[in-house]
Amino acid sequence: MAASTQARKLSALRQFYGFLYTEGLRDDDPTQTIEAPRARRPLPKVLSGGDLDAMLQTAAQDLSPEGLRLTLILEMLYGGGLRVSELAGLKLEAVRARENFIRVTGKGNKERLTPLSPAARTALDAYLAIRDAFLPKHDQANRYLFASRSAEGFLTRRRFHQLLKALAVKSGLDPARVSPHVLRHAFATHLVEGGADLRSVQTLLGHADIATTQIYTHVARDHLTRVMRAAHPLGKPKPAKNST
Repeated sequence: MAASTQARKLSALRQFYGFLYTEGLRDDDPTQTIEAPRARRPLPKVLSGGDLDAMLQTAAQDLSPEGLRLTLILEMLYGGGLRVSELAGLKLEAVRARENFIRVTGKGNKERLTPLSPAARTALDAYLAIRDAFLPKHDQANRYLFASRSAEGFLTRRRFHQLLKALAVKSGLDPARVSPHVLRHAFATHLVEGGADLRSVQTLLGHADIATTQIYTHVARDHLTRVMRAAHPLGKPKPAKNST
């Protein structure tokens, strides 16, 4: 059985024996001495740089309001590593200032600053110029960046998923491989592959525990192998001995 299945069955047994002990039907709980198996966290799915370039180029070809909005979504999910919930709830006031970063509210209502790349800044300016096209009727005071005519008043997480999967199809990619969270994984993985330290990646992602960020060292294992071979004395190939 998988570790997750073992843990689930053990949890059921602990509940059962805990009940027996509480009711006085047993004078001990044998499950307390059993160590629960540790479930291994699956490695996140990642798109290559070429995949992301294809999606960005496809989105850039559409100069309609929908196309400009989609380009900005890509730039902020992949270029900024935002969670889809953070992007959906992003307020207009957070991006109004002409600065190279935005203020994002993440899990636990914790705020962090996310840098804006030049490409993201350009995409943001282009979208703000046509944002009124998405405003609900009689809702000129809508405060969300990605305003929508939905009941919530903003683009829903489900709609983000749908837009990205449709773009994947147009870009010649398998839509099953594409989602907002996959773009966030790609952001972090490509940072690690580019030499960014884990503490900086942790800050950019808004992780409370660096152990959560360490998963990207496994995803970028090829990069880390190259670093070790280039930097560690024992990682460098030994010169061939002269046979003469």
